[in-house]
Amino acid sequence: MEIINNKYFKELTKLAEKNSKIAPSFYKENDVKRGLRNSNGTGVKVGLTHVGSVKGYELVDNIKRPINGKLYYRGYELSDIVNAFQSEKRKGFEETVFLLLFGELPNKNELTQFNEMLGASRELPNEFTENMILKIPSKNIMNKLQRSILVLYSYDYNPDGISLENILRQSIKLIAQFPTIISYGYQAKAHYFDKKSLIIHSPDNALSTAENILHLCRSDNKYTKTEAEILDLLLVVHAEHGGGNNSAFATHVVSSSGTDTYSAIAAAVGSLKGPKHGGANSKVTEMVNDIKENCTKWKDEANLKIYLEKIINKVAFDKTGLIYGMGHAVYTYSDPRAKLLKKEALKLAKEKDSLDEYNLYSNIEKLTKEIFDKKGKNKIISANVDLYSGFVYSMLEIPPELYTPLFATARIAGWCAHRIEQLISDDKIIRPAYISVNKHRKYKAIIDRK
Repeated sequence: MEIINNKYFKELTKLAEKNSKIAPSFYKENDVKRGLRNSNGTGVKVGLTHVGSVKGYELVDNIKRPINGKLYYRGYELSDIVNAFQSEKRKGFEETVFLLLFGELPNKNELTQFNEMLGASRELPNEFTENMILKIPSKNIMNKLQRSILVLYSYDYNPDGISLENILRQSIKLIAQFPTIISYGYQAKAHYFDKKSLIIHSPDNALSTAENILHLCRSDNKYTKTEAEILDLLLVVHAEHGGGNNSAFATHVVSSSGTDTYSAIAAAVGSLKGPKHGGANSKVTEMVNDIKENCTKWKDEANLKIYLEKIINKVAFDKTGLIYGMGHAVYTYSDPRAKLLKKEALKLAKEKDSLDEYNLYSNIEKLTKEIFDKKGKNKIISANVDLYSGFVYSMLEIPPELYTPLFATARIAGWCAHRIEQLISDDKIIRPAYISVNKHRKYKAIIDRK
């Protein structure tokens, strides 16, 4: 029986809604920091970290002052890391993973050995692909990834051990296996739900993470040097974003209970799956498709600006009033990840003959700022990384179903680093307080209830 169409179930739904709603005024009266945000928009301080740091504003007399955004991995500015490996014409993600996990930049020999270690760990356990992925396909690859992580627990000879050595072993294997899991998960989805041919390639141990993803996802295994380089950049810019982002904080919370690595990383994947977090780049793609379908002459800035105003005024697209890919909880004048990605997106757009598309994204950024300035809104808005990441994925011919899983494939490096830090540095279980707003009630015998 499908209970959702049942009249009594609908009444129960209304009852649950009534008894779950808390008036907004109660939060203010009890000085509760909703979303762990202070009244001035800054985050509530709940921990310390070596791993990553996000700088989007300065506090002057407890007032936020906008600045150009900066992102640091283990104290190194992201732009310096990227400029260094790009100038040397090599991939940067594996070096970034090493830095996040171990806290230091690897020398040439260390990086070579670490790459070999990752390469040797990319294969999934025997029969895992058939039994876990192909026999139980999912329409949502994040769901498939989360379940696969939990099943890998059963293949581990020491799944619950929380010694540093054991956690590092598990972390490296999961980081190496994520590209394989999401690629096979997508192929199963495409075959069983979209009726496409089933194509399963084995990972190539000699390839980088970015190269392996393209190798595994494409039927002919082929990709250009530029494609591999920009996917590598995407992985680097998504690898870490401080301890306060939702999925990293989830990793801290779950790890603080002393649970296993697989449970902690699966929880982080569940967090990233949400449209307010890792799923945002898919919303950008949906919005751009809507603009193309409903905005006549979208290449013309005047027409595009009119349609963007309609979106902001909640009369177009999903009627939320949001321009997806614009604005950020921390960054003000600029998101350093978006700046790095925009620059490389232009190179790929030229190679892919997609300059009209690139100009559309660039104009969305430019015109949204103009609209907000004109309206006199008390908010500084800039492009965030999601504005250009979805565009780059589309130019790479990566299906939208893999956008957020690719984010997870990058961010697991940061999650593992935060998990290690939590277990080594803070043995307290994270348990914030909630204030009950219920009045005490006297229990009624069932015969006395109406």
